[in-house]
Amino acid sequence: MPKTARPRRSVLYMPGSNIRALEKAKTIAADGLILDLEDAVAPDSKEVARRQVCQAVKGGGYGMRELIVRVNGLATPWGYQDIVEASRCGADAILLPKVESADAIRHMETIMRASGAPDGMAIWAMMETPRSVLSSEQIAASTPRMQCLVMGTSDLAKELDCAHTRERLPFIASLGLCLLAARAYGLAIVDGVYLDLKDEAGFEFACQQGAEMGFDGKTLIHPNQVAQCNAVFTPRPEDVEWSRRIIAAHQDAAARGEGVAVVDGKLIENLHVESARRLVKMAEAIEQMRASAQVPA
Repeated sequence: MPKTARPRRSVLYMPGSNIRALEKAKTIAADGLILDLEDAVAPDSKEVARRQVCQAVKGGGYGMRELIVRVNGLATPWGYQDIVEASRCGADAILLPKVESADAIRHMETIMRASGAPDGMAIWAMMETPRSVLSSEQIAASTPRMQCLVMGTSDLAKELDCAHTRERLPFIASLGLCLLAARAYGLAIVDGVYLDLKDEAGFEFACQQGAEMGFDGKTLIHPNQVAQCNAVFTPRPEDVEWSRRIIAAHQDAAARGEGVAVVDGKLIENLHVESARRLVKMAEAIEQMRASAQVPA
């Protein structure tokens, strides 16, 4: 299955209990917003947060941003009703935390379907425990609604009893397994958060590392991280131009009945063209978001 060309360079967590934050999110240049009912919300504010998030999504004004509601787990007192209400609010996706099996995803999907969730509403899964990682292939293959895996590296560090290092060596195996599962089933996958808001150099390194590994983007905890994250995950103009040349050369070769083309001495095959087309579509989608009045950068 082909990877999606929808931009998910920056996916920002926004606390559902903070009504001003939900309004401010309409002006932040993130590709996606995770409207959070779980970790960012105190127990006595859960129901208020649910109501505010659903009202905010229904009210619109978020432009082309992808809207994802992170619900509480089904083992909590709030999880079931979170899913019921989120299914009806018009969000693009529902994000389930601490997913450890395909059955958990299918259970949520059953509730979504019974609650009237449209066929186009996707499911995202938090990968934040050892069981999540070890079950990543089954989770990725669980349902056609499955769209994106979200790395929860903070919880994963706690579960692994490992250190947060600059190079993230303790996470590499987990990140790699989830990447393999996502790509095997044509899913998007976004990297975990970076917690030190004062360490801009460390944050840029983490973004670059994630991009090099193959992540579509990164989850963020503060609006100030968005611009730097977008810059790292945005295709470079020279790469877009090269991709267009590859596509054109391959089309010319196909018109001549040839299966391969040569551009600047490099052999171009169909697999290169597929990647080039995705990159061009990604760049065009980003430009469309920039051109809209809702996303300034």
